Amino acid sequence: MAFPYPQRGLARLRQIWQPLALALMGITLCGCSFDLGSLTPEKDKPQEAPKAAAPAESAVSAGNVAEAQAHTAKAQSLAKSGETAAALDEFNRAVGLDPYNAQALYGRALIYQGNNQHDFAIADFSAASGLNPQKVEPLLGRAASHLALGKVKEATADLDEASEADPQNAQVWTTRGQAYERLGDKAKAAASYTRAVSLRPRDDAARNGLARVGG
Repeated sequence: MAFPYPQRGLARLRQIWQPLALALMGITLCGCSFDLGSLTPEKDKPQEAPKAAAPAESAVSAGNVAEAQAHTAKAQSLAKSGETAAALDEFNRAVGLDPYNAQALYGRALIYQGNNQHDFAIADFSAASGLNPQKVEPLLGRAASHLALGKVKEATADLDEASEADPQNAQVWTTRGQAYERLGDKAKAAASYTRAVSLRPRDDAARNGLARVGG
């Protein structure tokens, strides 16, 4: 996929978004710190369904929900084993049965992101975030894809929102610092890196970033 920015900028940008993308994928595959089971809609019927995954009918049957959960569990197992193509098929089946399945949307987004299909990833991260507005993981994922596409302002907006949702998340602050550094806002970058270091003193990315921006 060709990215709309110079090659030199591409190398620098990859240093920012690729580690974050890998970390997010690792969360799903290894279950490190984020339980996908927590990605469940806060309401049985969201106020506004994601347009890209709108159901054909006004309601999703209980049978469809249960079947979608089974496909999601299978997809997660396949992804953990490295069978991402098969996992994507299962996530697609899950979303087809239940467009409000935030677990499936988030998992599918990570696979799209890993395949550099960032527009698709952003759509699924957005849908998952809409279903769970207080979860930072979809916002972090969407920010990573925005950075990969050179959409730095969109990434900083996601990271601002994520920092408000979970101000104790060091990864959010480190990534926010990197995004604002790319945007040229050294003050916000320094503040973000400082917060990240205070939460995670051994965060080399934050410490190095703070040194770069003169914090």
